[in-house]
Amino acid sequence: MRLDKYLKVSRLIKRRTVANEACDNQRVTVNGRVARASYEVKAGDVIAIRFGERTLAVEVVSVQENAGKADAAAMYREVSPGERA
Repeated sequence: MRLDKYLKVSRLIKRRTVANEACDNQRVTVNGRVARASYEVKAGDVIAIRFGERTLAVEVVSVQENAGKADAAAMYREVSPGERA
């Protein structure tokens, strides 16, 4: 699944267009590298998103095409920035 779609489906970012812009502005890294919106997300990837001064880092647990509100939080787990499983 594309990175921008994963960010939307997992509800880390509300809209896919906003996720796309975050990738274009180099605010999203995957496994320590700046990632494009077209990056294919896999289980085990560590995604870090910069929101101004704050950075949110999550590890991808599962990739699902559709997820309800309750299932979205189960798609990832929060990790400290720089941590690798």
